[in-house]
Amino acid sequence: MTSEPLSEREQRVLEQCDACFEETLALTETLVREYSVLGQEQGVLTAMEAALERLELPVERVAMDAPSLLQHPQYAPVAWSGAGRYCLVSALNRDAPGRHLVFNGHLDVVPAEPIDTWTRPPWEPWRQDGWLYGRGAGDMKAGVAAMIMAVAAVRRAGVAIETPLTLQTVIEEECSGNGALACVNAGYGGDCVLIPEPFGPCLYTGQTGVLRFRIRVDGVPAHVLDATAGSDAIETMQRLIPALRTFEDELNAEREPPYDAFEHPFNLNIGRFDGGNWASSVPAHAEIEGRIGFAPGVAPEQIMRRFEACVARAHHDLALPGNAPHVEFHGFRSPGHLVDLEAPGIELLGECHRALSGGEPERYLSTCITDLCAFHVAGGVPGSCYGPVAERIHGIDERVDIESIRHTLKAYALFICRWQQLGD
Repeated sequence: MTSEPLSEREQRVLEQCDACFEETLALTETLVREYSVLGQEQGVLTAMEAALERLELPVERVAMDAPSLLQHPQYAPVAWSGAGRYCLVSALNRDAPGRHLVFNGHLDVVPAEPIDTWTRPPWEPWRQDGWLYGRGAGDMKAGVAAMIMAVAAVRRAGVAIETPLTLQTVIEEECSGNGALACVNAGYGGDCVLIPEPFGPCLYTGQTGVLRFRIRVDGVPAHVLDATAGSDAIETMQRLIPALRTFEDELNAEREPPYDAFEHPFNLNIGRFDGGNWASSVPAHAEIEGRIGFAPGVAPEQIMRRFEACVARAHHDLALPGNAPHVEFHGFRSPGHLVDLEAPGIELLGECHRALSGGEPERYLSTCITDLCAFHVAGGVPGSCYGPVAERIHGIDERVDIESIRHTLKAYALFICRWQQLGD
């Protein structure tokens, strides 16, 4: 399949992408310096708002505590209040005719601890051998900078953006998806969404569902002078975890196309384990938090029921001491979905890739979830991910390939030009 040759105005736009590339990297570094873990996002939101204003882009805050959001069927229950929390949108040509294009990216990051394992502090970005390092550099502040500067490059090239276009920079992508949902709920769903997640210049074709859970086991505290008088909650939890692995195996045994191409696409992760309160006391409690993936087409409520049944069955079959473990679900309870590859925006994305690289984009089927869920499930909006190349995301010395940021910047700028023609 061939692509349309670059027009004179498109060439001007790409030249502007090169001209503003250092500015794009500087914006990425500014965002990385704001260590935006859950509950500490204000710094990065302030920096992002300042950057949009400097680029003469409108800025609007989308509240995370709007009553209609809290009552939305896709809203993920969380343990914290949404009061004072918000996402940012920059809406151009809101009432203009034409198809509405949305770029969405998240500003929140996962914790970087233990920090002493990093080469440098994770909130101090550095460049080395063609890579830009720092927590969130790949996931996904470089992509956010690229999508914003793509709009700036188009405008600086003298190309008018006349159809509706909205930039969204959101929080809570790493834990609930409620930030993107807030934007969709506020009327910014659009007709097509592109998200520069760091999976590389690929057509993202689908993602799994995700369910987050918390399990608490109560024991009986006792002094270690007679440990048999107590019941060790940590040991009980350790006996329970293999049953969760068995449930994970069951889900993977049920996999169907296209996920049958993976040996193990639906992953269980125990991300936090807490227990006991004193070294010489039998632990009176143990608690784990984790997530489990599941297939597209399966409702989260179905997985919740099966998960609860798994825990109850393990309590009975293993004759675990004490009352049945307490299970609750918080954060993600999101269904998976497959991308409509025939949607006009997805076909156009492939065309832009071919124009820049000369070849067909690879396809990427994901075993995790992104904010595409809010657009597809809550808004019926088609979209895909296409972004830079990153390594060690959620890991030590996270990094993003610098030249892949340039490619994302150019691909998005070219997409804006051709999207407007598509809307004629």
